[in-house]
Amino acid sequence: MSSRRVVFVVGSGRSGTSTMSGTLQTLGLHVPQPEVAADATNPKGFGEPQWVVDLHTELLARSNVQVSDARPRAWLDAGRLGGDHATRERVTAWLEAQFAESDELVIKDPRASWFLGLWRACADRCDATSSYVTMLRPVTEVVGSKKTYYDQRQGDVTRTAAWVNMMLHTERATRGEQRRFVRYADLLADWTQPVFAIGEAFDLSAVKTAMANDIAQVHKFIDPSLRRVTMTWDDVPVPPLLRDLAQETWEVLDRMAEEGGDTVKAHAACDLLRVTYGEMYADAEAFAHSTTLAQRRTAAADARRKAEEEHASGARRAAELVPHSVRAMVPEGARRSLRKALHRER
Repeated sequence: MSSRRVVFVVGSGRSGTSTMSGTLQTLGLHVPQPEVAADATNPKGFGEPQWVVDLHTELLARSNVQVSDARPRAWLDAGRLGGDHATRERVTAWLEAQFAESDELVIKDPRASWFLGLWRACADRCDATSSYVTMLRPVTEVVGSKKTYYDQRQGDVTRTAAWVNMMLHTERATRGEQRRFVRYADLLADWTQPVFAIGEAFDLSAVKTAMANDIAQVHKFIDPSLRRVTMTWDDVPVPPLLRDLAQETWEVLDRMAEEGGDTVKAHAACDLLRVTYGEMYADAEAFAHSTTLAQRRTAAADARRKAEEEHASGARRAAELVPHSVRAMVPEGARRSLRKALHRER
């Protein structure tokens, strides 16, 4: 049996994924280099391979999907690229190069959930065992943290809907695989319990044989004060139906973090929530259809206006290139007609 292991740390951004990835790295798993540089939003580092982030950014652009996309159909759009032969060859070659560095890898990127089928297939080609750690944090805290540190163009409603979409589909995409659900709060309170349980469940040699110095380094690495945003539904105003669905989703996933909580009953509950969310989103799209059409008409009108302005500007520049001696040969009446025509185009 191959000793190759690749652990995918998944879940919504701002849920402790970086802390989990950094912890596994400190214990000896290999984060492919170079990494995304730390910044003010994540001063301890992201634990993300730059190559993986660049790949996912490219694939999302090709799919017309964004990192926090609330559309249920976005999973189909992104998933189509997972079967692309050239993309699979590219990812497989990169993985092989990383296994030359270490038999145990940890790959983390909030975009990864969109392409788990692609990664699983490529890991299989490398004769590696895939496993998944889904990080859990209350939706209100995730929304609040993203509001604080990320793009302000998304509102609370969109962020909440995107969290539901991401978490329910991530659960479905990892079902039947080696996986663990870990609460961010539990990781901060006593990281040894969830992390060593992962080491045993996934048969990670680096974790199971961690030395005292490695463990001491993780204690220094994990900083509970980095859980800087704690919010409740009082701080996140969203429609009651979406609030209730998001809260129920959190409660189901939260129970799955318990020992023995990843059950058939929990899977059925997630399936029902996913269907309910899809219906809710379809209703919202139907209500907003007139707004969508109006935006398309506005965009088309803006495009026509821009094209007309560029055409008029080009005509004026062309007229200016005609030598004065030639323009003087044009009868005054024709020149007046041309000036009137150019004026109308302005």
